[in-house]
Amino acid sequence: MNKPLLILVSGGSASGKSTVVQEILNKAGLDDVLILKHDDYYLSQANLPLEQRIKMNYDHPSSLDNELLYDHIKLLLNGKPIQKPVYNFDLYTRYPETETVYPKPIIIIEGILILENEKIRDLSDINLFVELDDDTRFIRRMLRDMKERGRSLESIITQYEKTVKPMFHKYIKPTKRYADVIIPNDRKHDIAVDLIVTKIKQILGERL
Repeated sequence: MNKPLLILVSGGSASGKSTVVQEILNKAGLDDVLILKHDDYYLSQANLPLEQRIKMNYDHPSSLDNELLYDHIKLLLNGKPIQKPVYNFDLYTRYPETETVYPKPIIIIEGILILENEKIRDLSDINLFVELDDDTRFIRRMLRDMKERGRSLESIITQYEKTVKPMFHKYIKPTKRYADVIIPNDRKHDIAVDLIVTKIKQILGERL
C-alpha cells in the first residue's frame, strides 16, 4: 500500500465535523477510509473517582494523549496496525479494552484540538476547519449530549460556560490559521467541498 493520505478536521464542539467529512467522502466517491476520533485519545482517568473526572476540563490540550496519537499515526502511515484506545463518555475515562485498527489509503482524524499540536500537524496532508457560530453549536451540543450521552441540561450548561466556550476561544478558534480550507457550516459550502475533493484526488493520483 502507498503511503496513506492524512486529513485533519477541526472545529468547535458540535460544529458539524463528521457531517462535513461524510459530504466530502460521498462527493469524492471514497469508501476505503479510516476515520479516527481525537476524543478516543483523552487520557485515562481510571485512577480518579467519577466525581473528580466529571469536573475535569476536557477542552484543554493537556486532556489529550497526543504522544500516543502521534505514535499511532506514524505506525498507520507506515502501513502498520494500532491498538486504539476507546473512550467511555458515560464514565469519563477509557475502556480497559483497545480496538485493533488497520491503515487505509485515506486516514481522517476529527477533533476540536487536532490542529493544536504541531507534531501531529506536521504529519498531515490536508488540514480543515469547520466553522459555526457559538449559539448554534451550543444548541447542537446540548441536544447531542442529552440524547447520546445521558447528560443533564444543568451539567451541559455548567460545562459549556466554565470550559467549552472559553477554551474554544482560547485554544480551538486560533488553530484556524493552520487550516488549508475553512468550511462555513452555516450556509452552503459546495465550493469548499469541491476544492477539497479535487485536492484529495490529486494527491492520491500522485501516489499511485
